[in-house]
Amino acid sequence: MPHAIVIGGGIGGLTAAAALHGRGWDVDLHERAPSLEPTGSGLAIGPNALRALDTIGAGDAVRDLAAMQGDGGVRRADGTWLSRTSAEAAAARYGDPTVVLLRSALVDVLAARLPGGALHLGSAVTSVSPAGTVTAGGAEHHADLVVAADGVRSGVRDTLFPGHRPVRHTGLTAWRGITGAPVPGVTPAETWGRGRVFGTMPLAGGRTYFYATARAAQGARAADERTELRRLFTGWHDPIPALLDAVSPGALLRNDIYDLPAPLTAFHRGGVALLGDAAHPMTPNLGQGACQAIEDAVVLAHEVTGGGGLPAYSAARLPRTTAVMRRSHRIARLTALSGAAPVAARDGLMRLAGRLGPTAILRQADMLYRWHPPAA
Repeated sequence: MPHAIVIGGGIGGLTAAAALHGRGWDVDLHERAPSLEPTGSGLAIGPNALRALDTIGAGDAVRDLAAMQGDGGVRRADGTWLSRTSAEAAAARYGDPTVVLLRSALVDVLAARLPGGALHLGSAVTSVSPAGTVTAGGAEHHADLVVAADGVRSGVRDTLFPGHRPVRHTGLTAWRGITGAPVPGVTPAETWGRGRVFGTMPLAGGRTYFYATARAAQGARAADERTELRRLFTGWHDPIPALLDAVSPGALLRNDIYDLPAPLTAFHRGGVALLGDAAHPMTPNLGQGACQAIEDAVVLAHEVTGGGGLPAYSAARLPRTTAVMRRSHRIARLTALSGAAPVAARDGLMRLAGRLGPTAILRQADMLYRWHPPAA
């Protein structure tokens, strides 16, 4: 039985371990943290990622958590709609909904698909060689395949591609929060202001996942992040003030946003494969970070099990993730506009596109959501 070592217990690493196990691999997953996903946030799983999860038997468990219904779209800070569509129209076009759920819920679904003894918590990986030798937990291990899902600041990426440009700070920071109780008037929407964004996503059980982005210096932090958000989004439309009132200050997460200035030349070297943020860190503007990691994982498992191996994995994933990464960065630049004239021009174009109807808006997502995993 071939043996794989997976580095990193995030969404991509867990999916890769489950997918490889399902195809007959002996798997060990090493995660440096003492537990999986100790902090809570939400994430969106689009139709493309749901199809990928179907290949490991996890798609329906995620679909059962779908909560988004009704109209949504993009708004101005005063609440005026720039473009609108509906969750039902999107599901009809792509054959599946977009499911917004707690990250911890997805982690539980994926971890349940790992074999006993595969997960090694508190096991930091200190070195990796392209030949498949890994030092983890103070011991040396050998594998037929090493999967590096070690995040935006991937040490394995730096080892495999030492001359590549490192990740860069985009000039933006992001906040994420989850309300503890229902807040009236929440729709699946994103509001664009002058250099600021506020997004709202209903969760199962009546709670709301929200996120916000704004320009900020790298590493900047506020003494009270909820007070900072209230300052940044003063005067914005309902239910944004109520959402900020409904979240505990200690429950807010804040992280600077990074991406990769240029794509890698490959996602593998020797017997080591990069996956997810380790391979293609991107801004969160398309909500595709976790989705692309899930796609990576199932394509990798397919290619290394009777497919074309790691070169075929790179060939399959590099063009697609590069296109997604670049589109996400372009949207980040649009949302970061702060001058009156550029913002007015941007909003005018958005309003014009919205007048073409919901189908025109949805077509922009075709390249994301029409993707299908390789046939078994």
